[in-house]
Amino acid sequence: MGKLSDLSAAGTAVWLDFVDRKFLEEGGLEKLVEADGLTGVTSNPSIFEKAMGHGDAYDGTLAAFDKENPGAATIDRYEHLAIQDIKAAAETLKPVYDRLESKDGYVSLEVSPYIADDTDATIAEARKLWDAVDRRNLMIKIPGTPAGAPAIAATIAAGINVNVTLLFSQEDYQRVAEAYAMGLEERVRQNQPIDRIASVASFFVSRIDSKIDAKIDERVKDGDADSEALKALRGKVAIANAKLAYAWYQDFIASDRWQALAARGAQPQRLLWASTGVKDPAYPDTLYVDELIGPETVNTMPPKTMDAFRERGTVAQTLTTDVDASRHVLAEAERLGLDLDGVTGGLVEEGVASFAKAFDDLLGAIAQKQPAEA
Repeated sequence: MGKLSDLSAAGTAVWLDFVDRKFLEEGGLEKLVEADGLTGVTSNPSIFEKAMGHGDAYDGTLAAFDKENPGAATIDRYEHLAIQDIKAAAETLKPVYDRLESKDGYVSLEVSPYIADDTDATIAEARKLWDAVDRRNLMIKIPGTPAGAPAIAATIAAGINVNVTLLFSQEDYQRVAEAYAMGLEERVRQNQPIDRIASVASFFVSRIDSKIDAKIDERVKDGDADSEALKALRGKVAIANAKLAYAWYQDFIASDRWQALAARGAQPQRLLWASTGVKDPAYPDTLYVDELIGPETVNTMPPKTMDAFRERGTVAQTLTTDVDASRHVLAEAERLGLDLDGVTGGLVEEGVASFAKAFDDLLGAIAQKQPAEA
């Protein structure tokens, strides 16, 4: 046991932002659970595109499916492959789920990015995927778009675990946290149990700095009169934004509304730090892990970031430190016209479009594997 296990002990659960057939078959996930205390896995269209769209690891399974289902739609062929991987990951994590009494041990599968703005279609697909995987330690990923919030409430009310994805702004996060509470409250009204329902809110980090830092660099290059103040904000806005989201979370779970649910056994919707791979080589490669450590949180890392933290990460309770400084950072960002609201809104749109493009590429690659006789 090493630094990743220490990170979990400090309150930030370690999840892997990666899934791949060969990795699963060779016991890679099981090794991470045993050696590093890993407790979860996330997937998305981009991850599956990299896994399925290249190489031949899935060809045998696909050929067998095609033989039994001649003429099957490309989307059905993809779902067959994805569901097999998710089931395998869920089985590996089931002992974690049982040991932690449903508080962790989850694997996530995302609804189609094509329906990010369609509430009813999102609800229907969440139910379909939940039934197809048929594992209690599954989370259905739903984008935190305006259309996603009511879908989240309805999906939670139906007893389906939810990973809310593509959250960038504090306001969007607050909306989906309240949607989670609404779903639990509906279950209470229906006299349904709520103690084994789980959710995470995936709050994206590094992409915000990438956008803000680019604005800063451009203005500094142009000789902006506020260059020194601008440079002082480089690499700080995303972490400040995340820390203030967590401060709101702390207030929310202390509220009478949440405490009424907690009295019935409700689990808090943990903030999950996503997009934690560092994109600027000027920053430490463990930056978005080191600075966001605190109770009841998750950090989902790509393998490269996990390796970096294992070697040189620093474990300390950082999430609740310098909160006033974080408020100052965001106040300065507003004063200097960096338009954080515009950046986060644009990132949601870009995220949905990026996942849709990855899904296009993925389905295209699977379509090309279509047998000639089908």
